[in-house]
Amino acid sequence: MSTPHPTAGPAARCPVTGAPAKVAALYGPGLDGNTMPALYEELRGTHGPVAPVSLAPGIDAWLVLGHRELLRLTREEQDFSHDPRRWSLLREGRVPADSPILPMVGWRPALLFADGQQHRRMRGAVSDALAGINGHELRRSVRTTAEALIAGFADDGEADLVASYARMLPLRVIAGLLGVDDRTGRELVDAVGGLASGASGAAEASRRMGAILLSLIEEKRRVRGEDIVSALLHHPARLTDEEVLHNLVVMFVAGNQTTVNWIATTLRILLCDPALRSSLSGGHLSVDDALDLVLWRFPPTQNFPARYATRDMRFGEQDIRAGDMLILGLAAANADPDVLPADGAPVAGNRSHLAFGAGPHTCPAQDPARLITRTAVDTIRHRLPDLELAVPENELKWVNSPWSKGLGTLPVRFTSAQLPQLPIPSQAVEAPAAPWPYRNGTRPQARPH
Repeated sequence: MSTPHPTAGPAARCPVTGAPAKVAALYGPGLDGNTMPALYEELRGTHGPVAPVSLAPGIDAWLVLGHRELLRLTREEQDFSHDPRRWSLLREGRVPADSPILPMVGWRPALLFADGQQHRRMRGAVSDALAGINGHELRRSVRTTAEALIAGFADDGEADLVASYARMLPLRVIAGLLGVDDRTGRELVDAVGGLASGASGAAEASRRMGAILLSLIEEKRRVRGEDIVSALLHHPARLTDEEVLHNLVVMFVAGNQTTVNWIATTLRILLCDPALRSSLSGGHLSVDDALDLVLWRFPPTQNFPARYATRDMRFGEQDIRAGDMLILGLAAANADPDVLPADGAPVAGNRSHLAFGAGPHTCPAQDPARLITRTAVDTIRHRLPDLELAVPENELKWVNSPWSKGLGTLPVRFTSAQLPQLPIPSQAVEAPAAPWPYRNGTRPQARPH
């Protein structure tokens, strides 16, 4: 599916007729999650490391496919701003108020949309809040929650590991980190699903999420807890309630779905690749090596918005205009032939992938996300050691999303086992257990700005 690119420069025009080039539409019924890698390579072959794409009707952007170009995009704030108020289409009134892309890229007072000192101020508060997580307690909480979820389907002999495990585990753990009960956590995840889908209901999903989090902030203002929300509210950086709200939106949207996809995809490659599974069982590879392989080949977020050119420039063989939107093609950059070995396979232990971005805006939560994912994979491997796919591998489908790289389902079978039914920690409504007291009981100190 393709559309003309009305704002593309000369490099995005047909070399014979001079007419606007056809560009890939990353939306609509023609989108196929299983063929996205082939689409990236087609774009790379046609346009080079930066390609014109369409994100919604009338909404055009550049997709950065090259590893080197993506590093420059993420590191050079003087050329590429995070502030969508620089976006030319938005300034010119060409983005409809009900555009499904707007909730994903519209400006918020959050670190994802800030540059320079303002970004450093909010980033410091978020990083300090995350640094307060007690890794040992978090690991214990993840393991306990994972075992309780497994016990819920262990005697069935079959399960969908996306619906019953990967999708449920991060929800409960992140709910505990935020200090919310399980019901509120479910409401948040439903809202995240509507937002990330890019569908017509994205605006309503964004509104719903904001209302839930605002209520949570008001509660934590009244009663301080040992959780991320309280840490942000009381940080020396003195974030406003609005800044706390929108940074929580960013953290929850990115953190939940990324971890869901990372868990499910790691389980998929272990189930589908006997050699990898054998190397893991024999100690030749670690679970972390398998996690890194997923981050290279199937990054949980395949494309990420957005940067905005601060000036006219030549970039990635294209003529970029000031105010153009550029999308981070994380999956495509990881598959750049210029950075992979000759056989195209990532090397075990190599963490130079771009799954978490790069530069000053690299994901601040990748360490707790790795801990959650590693523990989730380890726990189910040991609890259900004879897991196997219940369908042929070619029947597994990636969701049709331009942003997220995740499985729709992961049907498995195994020898049924009677495991003790354990309570799930985050199901306590009145006072959910917070698995992350500050280390040594200390509070975060202000960082230099």
